[in-house]
Amino acid sequence: MSGDETASSAGIPPEPARDVGRPLGDLLVQAVEGMERPLFVLDADWCLSYINPAGASVLDRRVQDLVGQNIWAEFPEAVGGPFEELYRRVREAGGSGGTEAWFGPLGKWFRADAFLTDAGLVVTYDDVTERRRGEEERAAAVSAREEAAAAAAAAAEQAELAGRHLMLLGDINLAMTSTLDADEAVDRFAHLMVPLLADWCLVSVIDPDGGRRDVGRAHSDPSLVEAMHRYADLRVVTNRASAPVPTILREGRPVIIPALTPEQIEGMVGDRASREALVPLRPSAVAAFPLSARGEIFGVFTLLNGPERGPHTPAELRTAEIASRRAALALDNARLASANQQVAERLQLSLLSPPVQPDDLELVVRYRPATQGMSIGGDWYDAFLQPDGDTVLVIGDVMGHDIEAAAAMGQVKTLVRGIAFDRLEEPAGVLRRVDHALVGLAIPTMATALVCRIEQSDDERLCGRRHLRWATAGHPDPMLLQPDGTVVDLSAPVGPPLGIGWLGPRVDGQAPLAEGSTLLLFTDGLFERRGIPLDEGRAQVRDFLLRSSGLPLDQLCDLLLEEMLGEGVEDDVAVLAVRAHSPMS
Repeated sequence: MSGDETASSAGIPPEPARDVGRPLGDLLVQAVEGMERPLFVLDADWCLSYINPAGASVLDRRVQDLVGQNIWAEFPEAVGGPFEELYRRVREAGGSGGTEAWFGPLGKWFRADAFLTDAGLVVTYDDVTERRRGEEERAAAVSAREEAAAAAAAAAEQAELAGRHLMLLGDINLAMTSTLDADEAVDRFAHLMVPLLADWCLVSVIDPDGGRRDVGRAHSDPSLVEAMHRYADLRVVTNRASAPVPTILREGRPVIIPALTPEQIEGMVGDRASREALVPLRPSAVAAFPLSARGEIFGVFTLLNGPERGPHTPAELRTAEIASRRAALALDNARLASANQQVAERLQLSLLSPPVQPDDLELVVRYRPATQGMSIGGDWYDAFLQPDGDTVLVIGDVMGHDIEAAAAMGQVKTLVRGIAFDRLEEPAGVLRRVDHALVGLAIPTMATALVCRIEQSDDERLCGRRHLRWATAGHPDPMLLQPDGTVVDLSAPVGPPLGIGWLGPRVDGQAPLAEGSTLLLFTDGLFERRGIPLDEGRAQVRDFLLRSSGLPLDQLCDLLLEEMLGEGVEDDVAVLAVRAHSPMS
């Protein structure tokens, strides 16, 4: 049958330009021919009974080459694909359907819509490659933005974490160097480690005698603190040689266990009670580091995590290693400071010895250094008996607040004591000789001093009376609290400080010392304050004495320091108080 006859039998007039049949009427053919959207019709044998020019063009073919051909033979790559599945489904079920898929041979994306008619399966389709490419580019751009945002967020998180680690290292320096108590420094360090670097932390220190103590203890979960203490109290004596702390003390290297097994715990913890104490803590990862400085290992800190947190990250381990070095240096400095403190205390015991206690006098001394952590400075007191039985009181102040000032003070004090004991001389003469000795011996220091002698002649002894004789070398005048509660400023001509070789006169002052009266000698640190006139400061001391006449001497001195100094000390302070009692028969 010819093409014209086929088109005629379908009711569609023949197209003069083609030898192919037309299953549609002339008007419809003209409309379809002019459609911009591609279209073809498949007969029952899957042959192309019609395709419009737009459809052939999209498929990169000619109309005359496609009409009458089997679509699966012409386009075998479509067999088994989404287009075949669409066409067969619509033909079997009727109605319409659509799909969008990539067609490899043409390198294009197509959108196909199919619907079943009496004339056959009509398929309209579009080349949507440009649209899909735009969508993919937009999707790629969105994905790229999302990836960039995610990368930026991750970088910000890492930067924030790195910042927290840097702050931690700075906090270690601040926290551990702001105290001279080594145990307190270690405990502060343990609390800084959690929760930033671990769930919990134990810090062991080795004492000078070789004993080990778990001093620092911290846990991020308050409900597990008690369990941590229970285990820490046991682990020092139950750790086997393979445990992290003994290993580090023996080998000097960090010990990292990312996944702690029950078998490892069994091998490291040699006591059932210790293992049972460890159960609620559920350790799953361990990282331990030595605390060493100047070639000596004097401690170990151990970071532990529970199973939820898991192994320590590389960043945590790096920070922990740096922290170990900083903490070790700070702890070593604290240990050295403690040793210096002990030296200072021994120096204090040798230089500020307890005063003499005559039978008829009560003497009380107090000393407060200005330098934190030092028990000694440039102020001093002294009290001793002369060969004739008189009591000599000395109070003085060497310039400075450190060990050097204390050493100079020791020299000045020794000179005063030696000269005063050897020469039964009035206080002014003692100060004159000490001044010349300092210059003659080339002792490079200056000091203020007050020497007071409590004298009692034979007649005074019979009458139960005493009197004071004193002289001052640039030192604050003493105060006398009399039995009736009044306070007297004992003033005498003030000579210049010791250490300048003064050739002018030094003059004594004299006053009676009645039974029941209290003599108060002090250094200027007791009342001198920045921004407060000296007279006002002395007035505060005088006012205190007026309110304290009935207090025991020990209590009077304690309350005097508490009221005048509070918690802060701007200068060294020395106080020497004497109360006159009835002479013993």
